[in-house]
Amino acid sequence: MTRLDKFFLELSRTEYDAALISSGINQRYLSGFKYTSGYILITREKAFLLADFRYIEAARMTLAGTKFEVIEPKLGMLTELALLLKENKVKTLIVEDETVSFSECNRYKEKFGKDVQVLGGASAILSKMREVKDEEELSLIKKAQSITDAAFEHILKVMTPNMTEVDVLLELEFFMRRNGAEDVAFGTIAVSGSASSMPHGHARNVKLERGFLTMDFGAKYEGYCADMTRTVVLGKADAEMKKLYNTVLSAQRAALEMFGEGVSCYELDKCARNIIEGAGYRGCFGHSLGHGIGMVVHEGPRVAPSTDPKALLVRGNITSCEPGIYLAGKYGCRIEDLVAIELDGRANDITKSPKELIELF
Repeated sequence: MTRLDKFFLELSRTEYDAALISSGINQRYLSGFKYTSGYILITREKAFLLADFRYIEAARMTLAGTKFEVIEPKLGMLTELALLLKENKVKTLIVEDETVSFSECNRYKEKFGKDVQVLGGASAILSKMREVKDEEELSLIKKAQSITDAAFEHILKVMTPNMTEVDVLLELEFFMRRNGAEDVAFGTIAVSGSASSMPHGHARNVKLERGFLTMDFGAKYEGYCADMTRTVVLGKADAEMKKLYNTVLSAQRAALEMFGEGVSCYELDKCARNIIEGAGYRGCFGHSLGHGIGMVVHEGPRVAPSTDPKALLVRGNITSCEPGIYLAGKYGCRIEDLVAIELDGRANDITKSPKELIELF
């Protein structure tokens, strides 16, 4: 069953006549075609992809033989959509309420007329669908992660004490792009010394500080993201740094042992959090243990203390496992892997980079 077929099925379970997909991410998810100007309209029986002159040839080639009817609007996108809604007797239309602006929604209502009720609801359907990856999606994320792993191996070989945090960031990003990534999955983090206490600190144009260096980065490959974090020590780690690092590592390993089909996301977070707090670092692990990943770097499911304890991992989920400890104004450490719940139900840590304490220089 294709993703479009799955969406047809989900739409049939609602009272709505059609859905309008306007975000590039979800258009690519449903059709496999990457473009930035157009719409997908899905009724209970048909699917239309509207693209302008810049994309129409590629769209027709890519979607030949699929259930999508490719249309090049001659009278404007919204005018063409209004005609399609009328032809297909659409009275209730759901849109991506999480990404459609208030003004855009008002344009829809004005253009489509009073006979069409424009409602939210498409985002929830698509978000739920995207939480569960198919075999192709899992394969693409694994490829993205393999590029990311290679970038970590590379940076360990080329890093010098004279580099800046920005140099490290750029070296990681250039390597990933040179080695098959279509883009980076998100803004790379490279923070050293006292700046490592900030989980999402910004790379500075200053020489690397001795102490912890945290690198959070990921490749994007054919639309799918990777995400990993490794913390190394520049210089020699003292006893407190070793204790902190090994506490994070122990917390991650304990959680990784728990991952699997049917496991509570809340309990996974609790497992890692209890180890960190039990070691004397209460209040120093301020973010969730993990998040889903796919066509964007943060999607469902969430592995967090706020997650419903009844929310369980299912086959096709892929999430991060990233405990951390941060001592404000001093330093911090995070270790992050990606874990896939394979289609046979087993948990698979797809991040292959070493995670034992590494000391450089």
